[in-house]
Order: sequence, then structure tokens, then C-alpha cells
Amino acid sequence: MTIEAIVAASAAGATGAATATAGVYSGSTTARTPSQSLDSEAFMRLLVTQLKNQDPSSPMDSNQMISQTTQLSMMEKLTALSTTSDENFSLQMRIAAAALVGQNVTYTDATGTAVTGVASAVSYAGSVPQVTVGGVNVKLDAISGVTTPATTTTPVAAASTA
Repeated sequence: MTIEAIVAASAAGATGAATATAGVYSGSTTARTPSQSLDSEAFMRLLVTQLKNQDPSSPMDSNQMISQTTQLSMMEKLTALSTTSDENFSLQMRIAAAALVGQNVTYTDATGTAVTGVASAVSYAGSVPQVTVGGVNVKLDAISGVTTPATTTTPVAAASTA
């Protein structure tokens, strides 16, 4: 029995020939919750089931087993990389939103009018940070412009010499 056949049987609701047979003889009809991902634990169960059910006169090709193990390892690393990338993007959005505090920002309101105001606070409660502009919460991705507020300088009094 190939891994592909075991995966197909598992997707159809069976848990492999060995488990299905044991359920028939033991009288156990435990409901199984199907998994939507193929992690290393599921791969190892499939591999053990395949090794148990292989034809002794034509054992599984070790090159194929190594290839499948390598593919699983690559899939796990890509999944971890994707998770890290998502976390990095989220952190970048938080940093960008925090940098807007004290800046003049422009956004388009519900009526289509461009509104400009000073960003006074940032909320990270939702999936996209929200910047408070003039008492209105604006999603970070709705902000269309940023300018530095004009700074006022106070003249320095000349020191008197006596």
C-alpha cells in the first residue's frame, strides 16, 4: 500500500487498513476527527502503516522513503518560514503605526473627503493597527499621507554681560 493510497483512504474517513480492521474485531466505533494538515506525526503514522502493510517480496524503496521524508522536512520549514514572515509583517505594521504618533496624517473618510489631523494614539486591538486622528480611529492601511508638523521655535534671549 503506497503513502498516496493511505492518504486517500484517510481523507475518505478511514484511518488505514490496520486501524480499520482492529475496529471491526474490537467492536469499537470511535469517531475520528479528520485533520486538515499533514504534519510530521501524521507522516510517521502513514509511514509505519505503509511499512506494516507492504508486500514482503517487494519492500519499499529506501530512496523513495528518503525522498518523502525530505519533502516533509521542506514542507515543515516552509510552514515555519511563512509563520515567521506573517509575524514579521505584523510587527512592521505595529512599528509603522507607532511612528505616526505626533505626525500629521491624511485619510479619506466615509464620505470621500480627505481629512488631515495629528495622530494622537495607536491601538493594536484588531488585526490591523488603528491610529487615532482627531478622536477618530483610522485603520493604518487607510492612511494616505504623512507630514511632519511644523515646529515652532522660541527665540533665545541674548545673555547680558555686565
